[in-house]
Amino acid sequence: METTFAIIKPDAVKAKNTGKIIDRIEQEGFNIVGMKKINMTKNVAELFYTVHKGKPFFEELVDFMISGPCVVLALQKDNAIKAWRDLMGATNPEKAEANTMRKLYGTNVGSNATHGSDAPETAKTELTIFFQELN
Repeated sequence: METTFAIIKPDAVKAKNTGKIIDRIEQEGFNIVGMKKINMTKNVAELFYTVHKGKPFFEELVDFMISGPCVVLALQKDNAIKAWRDLMGATNPEKAEANTMRKLYGTNVGSNATHGSDAPETAKTELTIFFQELN
């Protein structure tokens, strides 16, 4: 059993797609072992996206993530990281496969509805930021 980190981003929360996304997560066999609706602070967003610091889109990304509430989740399933990334679809909703979260609920590469860890090390780091109680 693997644990991964996911975010339902501010654009999807604002569009009232949170329930649809959570329902789909459960339908796909994930166990939600942690879930919080939060307003991400600028400091937390900068820490979370530190890997992108110095890139041209960093400030825009941080501003987007603090623009409204989001839902952070800890998801468990066999091969959870790959399964969640497959379910999310491509970063750009226009290129995402049909019926993926980003195709269904994203609008562009910046407002793409969801985030998911890309590797076990990333998942561990991201989970530690938002779910210290799970460690």
